[in-house]
Amino acid sequence: MFVMRALICLAAIALALVCGRALAAEDDAPNNKPVKVVADARLPVGGQGTLPLYLSSDWSMPLPAISRAIIVLHGRLRNADEYYISAHTAQVAAGDDGKSALMIVPQFLAEVDIEAHKLPADTLRWSLVGWEGGDAALGPNPVSSFEALDAILAKLSDRRVFPNLKQVVVAGHSGGGQVAQRYAIAGKGEAMLSRQHIDIRYVVANPSSYAYFSKERPVAAIAASCAGYDNWKYGMDGRPPYLADVTPAALEQRYVERDVIYLLGTLDTKPAADKSCMGEAQGPSRYARGHAYADAMAKRNQGTPNHRVWDVAGVGHDGDKMLTSKCGLAALFDSPGCGAER
Repeated sequence: MFVMRALICLAAIALALVCGRALAAEDDAPNNKPVKVVADARLPVGGQGTLPLYLSSDWSMPLPAISRAIIVLHGRLRNADEYYISAHTAQVAAGDDGKSALMIVPQFLAEVDIEAHKLPADTLRWSLVGWEGGDAALGPNPVSSFEALDAILAKLSDRRVFPNLKQVVVAGHSGGGQVAQRYAIAGKGEAMLSRQHIDIRYVVANPSSYAYFSKERPVAAIAASCAGYDNWKYGMDGRPPYLADVTPAALEQRYVERDVIYLLGTLDTKPAADKSCMGEAQGPSRYARGHAYADAMAKRNQGTPNHRVWDVAGVGHDGDKMLTSKCGLAALFDSPGCGAER
């Protein structure tokens, strides 16, 4: 009996140590720390708060030379400054002189950023990862991150400012890829662009998970033992208020009709950052999860005639290399030379 109790105590101590290390690692996660730089421009979002963002041109005045606008969404670190540099690098590599394309990098801040940088009270802030799935802001008002993107598209649809705009690209890598994929499903801003005959494309690069329309998953055994595996942002159950009034069938129809490019790094094969059972049910790595999702969508009743899957050879989980690769430039600027479609 004494030996049994000793073993139980040792097991409990070991479990506590493991849990303690896991919690410490979670506390030390890079996205828990304040961002180093806050974007310098601001966009009012429906009178509910302001969104920081980077702009390559001042859109407070008419920009008749702009024919393309590219929105680049940062990853989980909220490092919009680094993504803005990558966006500029891609623009130069594509041969754009900076006059025909407007680069836009919004920044979805967290409470820790507001405090560290002593930002105004009207600055929108979300939970550390809630913005990836369209959750409501924590302050100053419950604005969905998707509503923030709607506000950007509303600005771009203003023909007084953009009389010659022809195309908008919403592109994201990693956590930003999650936003781009979910916004391609849920986003309402496209309607404003369509009324002005402006095309829109969604570029989904290396996200760690996707929103499924069916209850099947690539790793069925994990899904079977995972409560809530089909909840939003992984599936259609429990959708947030922004899209709760639209049926899954209508959301799928909308998504299928949209122009979507899945941009997948062939070396992004390490275990994905999302290690929840909801994420693990989608596959072992970001590369595997991307192809599994695209294949599953292609086999649905409607198919995906407007969706493309492009492999980026020799690139892992690197936003800069993904966006500035030949396929990245093709997705953002329609530059030639990709040739990696599968």
